Amino acid sequence: MKLTLSFSPCPNDTFIFEPIVNKRIDTGNLAFETTLNDVEQLNKAAINGLPDVTKLSFNAFTRVYDQYQMLNSGSALGRNCGPLLITLPAKKDSEVGKLKIAIPGYNTTAFLLLKYAFPKAEIFMETIFSDIENAVLEGRVDAGVIIHENRFTFESKGLVKIMDLGEYWESKTESPIPLGGIAVKRSLSDYVKSKIDTIMAQSVEYAFNHPQSGLEYIRQHAQEMDDKVMYAHINLYVNEFTKSLGTEGKNAVINLFRTVYPDFSDMESQDLFVTP
Repeated sequence: MKLTLSFSPCPNDTFIFEPIVNKRIDTGNLAFETTLNDVEQLNKAAINGLPDVTKLSFNAFTRVYDQYQMLNSGSALGRNCGPLLITLPAKKDSEVGKLKIAIPGYNTTAFLLLKYAFPKAEIFMETIFSDIENAVLEGRVDAGVIIHENRFTFESKGLVKIMDLGEYWESKTESPIPLGGIAVKRSLSDYVKSKIDTIMAQSVEYAFNHPQSGLEYIRQHAQEMDDKVMYAHINLYVNEFTKSLGTEGKNAVINLFRTVYPDFSDMESQDLFVTP
């Protein structure tokens, strides 16, 4: 059975999917046709119901949970790993609500966290995440919400942090930050969804046990080619929650849903995740 699989070119994704792509693990009777794309493009494709299996911002998941369920493995979720709101030093103390802010997409969790921290912010420019630093440096925007590798590079370019949006979320919710996960179409059979869940767990486990095996594949797609930056990125976003969301991780996702939908019910929350 052939399935479409989409994920981003960011090191944390290529790290955990490389064992599937290069057939380092046995996927049985399932074959995957892979597509790599920017996270917001992945979100939009899922909103249109296109891929069978896809990386997805948890904010986007709140819009498509009628079409998709979340796998138990593969998520980017944790502590001290959230997006940053950055700017030039001269604008650091500006009123955020009046700034024009570059965002990596309206469906990203980064945007949700920005609005959670600064509900009065209202001037945004959707920008590919890898271009946000330059948009700020060139004056096309006043500030930007950075994710992925840019968390490790903004200071060297003379930019400064206004707020760690993930840190703000943690301080208010006492919950880990649910950034993104791997979703699978509800329309697939329970057997196939469970099989995909197992394959994802095996791929993550292989990557953890052989961290250098996918280096060339990771380099091939990374925005930032410095190995230290790539592995700092991986070490930040790939963790025990990536192996398995567990109860704490699932509760963090449910907490985010309740932030978006205050009346979100316990009954609805029980059906968000594939049964292992």
